[in-house]
Amino acid sequence: MPAYLEHANITVPDIDAAIAFLTTAFPEFQVRHDSGPRPGDEIRWVHVGTPASYIALQEPHKGRTPEDCRNPYNDIGINHLGWVTEEFDAVVGRLEAAGYKRGMETLPNPHRKRAYYYDHAGFEWEIIEYLADDPALRNDYSL
Repeated sequence: MPAYLEHANITVPDIDAAIAFLTTAFPEFQVRHDSGPRPGDEIRWVHVGTPASYIALQEPHKGRTPEDCRNPYNDIGINHLGWVTEEFDAVVGRLEAAGYKRGMETLPNPHRKRAYYYDHAGFEWEIIEYLADDPALRNDYSL
């Protein structure tokens, strides 16, 4: 079996905002575990996703925003996570209806659709739908 990503562990400024974004975009995602508040421990962590893969979200610094901690695309760290879907228009429609802010604009591409959105805490997520099965076309960045 080839390697695959089972999960990513990221620190977010607001776990509930990240959960709301992810379950709005992908209704099949469920909270697999929520540590909840633990006496003497300010760190909350949650696993959200499917039985096969998930995002581990950690929130140790309540009230801080990404702008307080780092400058995305300039500082070291995760800039965004990209989610592949076969229902791009439906995902984008749900995010728009829920009031999520669209991120940077993307150029049209005949082989894929892409859009960037921010959750309500300011964390960026990319939504992608590939329109070609050929990896050479899917990964063509010359356009």
